[in-house]
Amino acid sequence: MSDDKDTPPARRRRVLFMAEAVTLAHVARPHALANALPTEDYEILFACDPRYNALFADAQYRRQPIHSVSSDRFLKSLSKGSPLYDFRTLQRYVEEDLAVIDAFRPDVIVGDFRLSLSVSARLRETPYIGISNAYWSPQAAVRFAAPDLPMSRLLGPRIADLVFRTVRPLAFAVHARPINRLRRASGLAPLRNDIRHAYTDADLVLFADVPELVALRRQTPWSQFIGPIGWSPRIDLPSWWAQLDRSLPTVYVTLGSSGNARLLPQLLAALSRRPLNIAVSTAGSKLDFDCPANVFLADYLPGDTFASLASIVVCNGGSPTSHQGLLAGCPIVGIPGNLDQVLNMAGIESAGVGVAVRPSLRAGEEAGLAVDQMLVNANVKARVTEVQESMQRHSSKFDLRQNIEQVIRGCGTDLQDSSRSAG
Repeated sequence: MSDDKDTPPARRRRVLFMAEAVTLAHVARPHALANALPTEDYEILFACDPRYNALFADAQYRRQPIHSVSSDRFLKSLSKGSPLYDFRTLQRYVEEDLAVIDAFRPDVIVGDFRLSLSVSARLRETPYIGISNAYWSPQAAVRFAAPDLPMSRLLGPRIADLVFRTVRPLAFAVHARPINRLRRASGLAPLRNDIRHAYTDADLVLFADVPELVALRRQTPWSQFIGPIGWSPRIDLPSWWAQLDRSLPTVYVTLGSSGNARLLPQLLAALSRRPLNIAVSTAGSKLDFDCPANVFLADYLPGDTFASLASIVVCNGGSPTSHQGLLAGCPIVGIPGNLDQVLNMAGIESAGVGVAVRPSLRAGEEAGLAVDQMLVNANVKARVTEVQESMQRHSSKFDLRQNIEQVIRGCGTDLQDSSRSAG
């Protein structure tokens, strides 16, 4: 039960949500939080590139268009291991951030991967809540493996992992240079030379995870596990919904907007040889593939509905879909390409609730074998139930309203520090 001091005041708080629309996940999470805030208590402005607006027709807030780099540019940088943003891009972001902040004059900002808020929120001395994943905390006890980079394909997984772990600290420092250059130019102290500090720099960091999946060596008082932030597009069920054979297990397959769509044909070929329903969201990818009778395709599917129906979820290993599956009680087969997906799947594998398959010419067969094993593994099902219960428990306790009041009261005291990050 909330104390009276946690009850929003009579004047509606102004909450500015700022989302970086390079992937759908960074828009969907703040959208879900913004839509859940009662409009009688909060005046909400959602600032975001409009590229995903069609998926959020249920928005209960006012929108403000801002610029994000193209998803294609972002994903190409990820695939090469290049810094995601240069100094000039971040500088333009800050200019746009400040224009929105000055016009709206928010009491608090909630951001998801809008790295420029590390500067713009500080310059306007506005309390800032950041949404992130715990595996990006510098305190996360994770073992790094090489993502799907050109180096990985050239050297092979074992040598690539060794090389990656050796150069990773230097690479993270290189990725942190643009934001630290921007902070210095803005009169702010630089963060540590590790991009994880930029990813988790906020007055309060909300980790959309549970401790069972990501262990922290030390949890700071300005970070909090809140469980997955669930969202699924409100779209109709496909015409083939009634054709699914309910006597067979269903596998829900989606590689999302950031997965490697070139893997889909071999993946579907392998899975279709098994006595399964294969329900596939192609995320708009056009497949040159003669689908067998047990493969059902759609551009987009209501993920929560299909995760609840499925026995296994096969995805790109990213947190949105894998968490959606675990919340529904499904083990995960992930085919991670970028480092975010690799880190997420490392926690899932460590918890015993899924299997990571490297992108390769054998990815389809290996994913099929993983599905076979998990369908009959009682230990996996028991561990999935434990993680599912933890997710439900954390989500039920989370109340953004309390966090908003906490961060507003805390700024000006020991909660805020312009050079602090979650770790």
